[in-house]
Amino acid sequence: MTAYDKNNIFAKILRGEIPCKKVHEDEYVLAFNDINPQAPVHILVIPKGAYVSIDDFGANASESEIAGFYRAVAKIAQENNLAAGGFRTIANTGLNGGQEVPHFHVHLLGGRSLGPMLAKAA
Repeated sequence: MTAYDKNNIFAKILRGEIPCKKVHEDEYVLAFNDINPQAPVHILVIPKGAYVSIDDFGANASESEIAGFYRAVAKIAQENNLAAGGFRTIANTGLNGGQEVPHFHVHLLGGRSLGPMLAKAA
């Protein structure tokens, strides 16, 4: 597993060095609007702990961090009127999974029909 880079963009956002359009914050997470939205609602939810990926988070986060993270995702979906119509959560992991920032995060997308999850392989 890759070591956590304390200078990744999300770590800088958590430290307040880079601004974000915050939509939710509590003791476990910070959630903010994606700067390049792929849907009418595109929110990034990041844990406040230093976790590289979902497998790192699942293996090393405390039970309260894990519960707090996923409860926050559900609350944010409700607060942004996504639950009734449906939404998608995506956690890209590693190079083959398309992870661009080495800090575990979930993309919360909705506000319209999102179509098939993956394009068909050629």
